[in-house]
Amino acid sequence: MDNSGASHGLLQWHGTTIIGVKKGGKTVIAGDGQVSMGNTVMKPNARKVRRIGKGEKVVAGFAGATADAFTLFERLEKKLEQYSGQLTRAAVELAKDWRTDKYLRNLEALMIVADEDALLVLTGNGDVLEPEGGPDSRIAAIGSGGNYALAAARAIDKYEQDAELIARNAMAVAADICVFTNDRVTVETV
Repeated sequence: MDNSGASHGLLQWHGTTIIGVKKGGKTVIAGDGQVSMGNTVMKPNARKVRRIGKGEKVVAGFAGATADAFTLFERLEKKLEQYSGQLTRAAVELAKDWRTDKYLRNLEALMIVADEDALLVLTGNGDVLEPEGGPDSRIAAIGSGGNYALAAARAIDKYEQDAELIARNAMAVAADICVFTNDRVTVETV
């Protein structure tokens, strides 16, 4: 996501760098705490990863415009309720709406969502992507520091068995490299 804030002629609040790691029967989503407006840090301790849905069995994290992401969290919660907590079905239906609805189409955010079975990336293009990986692990990352976190996690994955340690170490690498990512990490596990 572009953090220049030029969208719609107004400065946008942006939140960045989310990583999801599924390994060893455990799924972790971690996100940094930085929210930027243009090139200025507006908040260093935002919570961009949270549990959603009935029973809070789904974890979601966002990168992009903060207000847009909250709209998507709410929409995903409604879809989870509508489809009895089936994350993949709810994600597909949200992605359809996101792509076709005139209002939602303008939202600027990406999401990583997970439950005990699935780890998915949702985009405004209508994509519901399951990250590649073997039967033992899957890793996805989004946001301005996402590529740094993804590369670090893939390198660590070969030597580390704990999904949370992989996510935390990858976020530390991203925070050291990306100016839109900080080291105040929120972690949720499924």
